Amino acid sequence: MKIELLEEQRLLRDTVRRFADEVVAPRAREIDESGEFPMGFFKQAAELGLGGVAVPEEYGGAGMDNLAYCLVIEEVSRACASSGVILSVNNSLVCDPLLKFGNEEQKRTYLKPLASGEKLGCFALTEPGAGSDAGALRTTARRDGDDYVLNGNKVFITNGTHADLALVFATVDLEKKHRGITAFIVPVDTPGFSRGGHEYKLGVNASGTTELAFQDMRVPASQRVGEEGEGFKIAMATLDGGRVGISAQAVGIARGAFEEAMAYAQERQQFGKPIADFQGVQFQIARVATELEASRLLVYNAARLRDAGRPFLREAAMCKLFSSEVAERVTSLAVNLFGGNGFVKDYPVEKLYRDAKIGQIYEGTSNLQLQTIAKQVLGS
Repeated sequence: MKIELLEEQRLLRDTVRRFADEVVAPRAREIDESGEFPMGFFKQAAELGLGGVAVPEEYGGAGMDNLAYCLVIEEVSRACASSGVILSVNNSLVCDPLLKFGNEEQKRTYLKPLASGEKLGCFALTEPGAGSDAGALRTTARRDGDDYVLNGNKVFITNGTHADLALVFATVDLEKKHRGITAFIVPVDTPGFSRGGHEYKLGVNASGTTELAFQDMRVPASQRVGEEGEGFKIAMATLDGGRVGISAQAVGIARGAFEEAMAYAQERQQFGKPIADFQGVQFQIARVATELEASRLLVYNAARLRDAGRPFLREAAMCKLFSSEVAERVTSLAVNLFGGNGFVKDYPVEKLYRDAKIGQIYEGTSNLQLQTIAKQVLGS
């Protein structure tokens, strides 16, 4: 299968590639080490229309499609995985559900500033006891007149340290489990909303990961997204799309490592010749080159199906599973080819190796993707 890019998509890809090389890459190591959230990057990216790539122009977005969005995430993530996931969350996990499930007032009030980059969003679903089992969340939303009163806390929230708006999931009735989950769009300056400090992580260290807490936080019913009890459906549909973006991130990380490894293998001399001349090295390179290309095609296919309005649950799970595993293999090989140099921070591949791991965990673990694929294939 070969998916030809439209001229508009190629132009976007090339523009973002230059932006990533000139603006994103020079600070990637610095923000990884410091944990500094790159808000300046987000604002510059938004000026290019990257805050809401697939959001219609009337709501502040670029009015492009999901394949274009995947091109953006791959190019940015090749330069800096933290920057890639910051964009991915704002696009896939906040703008997209507001576009699909929000009412017109919510789109004008909240989606437009998010897609234009005036504001940054985060997706508040995961809790200490509710990760893969999202239906087990314990944050509550009690109706009180025209408001809901939210109490609970969320963990591992990307963009959480600097977000202006949070898409929060809480249950109106713990006994109903997933059928009670309801979604709310909440400004962070709402009384009762608080957030913890920055979580320092193995990889993607500058992505603003933190804990959020809600204590008697009153949220007007007008900020409920969808109906009561529709939150679980909204969350799952959102994550299906989000996995395609995260897969593009994995492809970008793998491509960054592959390009570094190719250049090094052709320069590094051992036994009187470049290590790329050894068949053992060539075979390893050939294998990961094939897997990298397959990963990209899986991502493009899932994005294509989504743009066509066709079911893409299986394809999203497949590209998430495969691309995240390939990213780990490619970055690991890159470290090996660099030898001792690959293990020190003076060279870029150790960071890419660390960044790759999270792809098998967030937005649905590899085991969950296997379960989804099996159900789809077996028709159960």
